[in-house]
Amino acid sequence: MRIATWNVNSIRQRLDSLQAWLKERAPDIVCLQEIKCQDHDFPREPLEALGYNVAVHGQKTFNGVALLSKLPFDEVAPGLIGDDGDVQARFLEALVSTKTGVVRVVSLYLPNGNPAPGDKYDYKLRWMDRLIAFAADRLRLEEPLVLAGDYNVIPTPLDAKRPEAWVNDALFLPQTREKFRALANLGFTDAIRAVSDDGGLYSFWDYQAGAWQKNDGIRIDHLMLSPRATDKLVDAGIDKHVRSWDKPSDHVPVWVDLAIEGR
Repeated sequence: MRIATWNVNSIRQRLDSLQAWLKERAPDIVCLQEIKCQDHDFPREPLEALGYNVAVHGQKTFNGVALLSKLPFDEVAPGLIGDDGDVQARFLEALVSTKTGVVRVVSLYLPNGNPAPGDKYDYKLRWMDRLIAFAADRLRLEEPLVLAGDYNVIPTPLDAKRPEAWVNDALFLPQTREKFRALANLGFTDAIRAVSDDGGLYSFWDYQAGAWQKNDGIRIDHLMLSPRATDKLVDAGIDKHVRSWDKPSDHVPVWVDLAIEGR
């Protein structure tokens, strides 16, 4: 089973690229972020034509997450527990059945948090606390669980070309990285770091200042695997070449292969 995540930075602007990449990489489940449209505006038909079931939790103009799955959804639940007043569309959970059991997958778009300090950073930290609480609760189910998405977290200096440029940024502040470690310490594994300790592994390059041409990137898109999912880990990777396509997102897809058979 191949599970991938991609912040497409507008599904309508990136639909052609998404379709091309789906044909190239052939993922079984895809977690999308920043779709930037309401549910009824999501382009379901061309993706369903490629064999995907579609679940959407959208929002006008901003945010928005979606899930594509070759397997039928058994359950779909939008929204992260812990704050009934949070109306931002940043979290979508789904359960699918396989030949050997179930797999639970979450598409998440963690708040950026800038400027920090400030209200936006406080919201980011609260959101991370809610994610940690959710993850701890779901671990009790002892299912393969993949928390996939744009975390807006640079976990270590190795995950940035120029870490010194990010020391005052919400993506790299000590509190941010501490919360990310707290999630990992529940028993979750960073799929990319489980297969490689190399530097230069980035998933985001800013549109400004020639960042892509200079490979001035950061790794902020992660697939965090529960112990049951980690036991099935085969491989993981970053499709860096997608950043060179026409009218690209500033993020590229990240994927993991698990030794789980579909139906």
